[in-house]
Amino acid sequence: MPSTLLPFAFFAALVAGQVCDLQFDARVPDDLGVAGLDGVNDVFSNAFVIGEGLQFSQVVQLPNVDQALFDVEATIAVEVTINDDSIFNGQTAFRRAELLPASNDGADDSTVGIKSIHFSVMKSDARPLNLSHEYQLAFLETADFSATQFTLKTGTILGVQTADPDTLQIFGNSNDNLLLFSAPFTPGVFHNFALTLDFDTLTTRVFYSQGNAALKSMGQVLVNDVSGRGQFHFGLLKKPVNPGADITVEGDQPAGIDEGIIFGSIFQEDTIVGCISLSP
Repeated sequence: MPSTLLPFAFFAALVAGQVCDLQFDARVPDDLGVAGLDGVNDVFSNAFVIGEGLQFSQVVQLPNVDQALFDVEATIAVEVTINDDSIFNGQTAFRRAELLPASNDGADDSTVGIKSIHFSVMKSDARPLNLSHEYQLAFLETADFSATQFTLKTGTILGVQTADPDTLQIFGNSNDNLLLFSAPFTPGVFHNFALTLDFDTLTTRVFYSQGNAALKSMGQVLVNDVSGRGQFHFGLLKKPVNPGADITVEGDQPAGIDEGIIFGSIFQEDTIVGCISLSP
């Protein structure tokens, strides 16, 4: 896999303490609650992505879990859930519910220069996933909806041989589908990620930890096409089994779906000067 090494100056700017400039902050204030997500707010879009006729207060729950690594005193984790009605935009073979940061409209500065996107993800004990399906948990989708520049997946990935579906896997641009990182999806703990995306040189670098441990680099900068601008998604996109030619409308989903995934610490830093937070 092609790769390049980061310059020494970048390593000098890795910080143990969040002092880097923020592009957006999508950590959920504890006084917003799920009802606050139904109206216009400063955290997530209240228009996308959700099943027709549903509101975010119906699909977002407040789980009884500890704070994620970078959540601050007044911010909390949220659980994004899907059910049989989680059908977005006529995509009848998918079940979807995703949170999109409010300021990230597809043409904003979150997809220019060098940015680091942070997020933490945890399994839901109350609403386990059906790992015979593929799930997209976090991804950046191009503004023309033709590709994803990175995707965090779990479950049985279509077209990929994975020994254990209970694994978190980050793939690069969907046109190339290169595996950038993988780790067991251990229950009962947050899995923390930061992805440094260089929209000028078209590269990606993955940082990862569990629980309260500081983020660590998972290797070199990797060549990965992150062009195309677009929006960040955090939630559940459950693909069908036995998909047809058009996977969005052809494929099988079971009845009685009640599944969820927990997120915390969603924010983006401006890394143009090499700054990325490794711990609070």
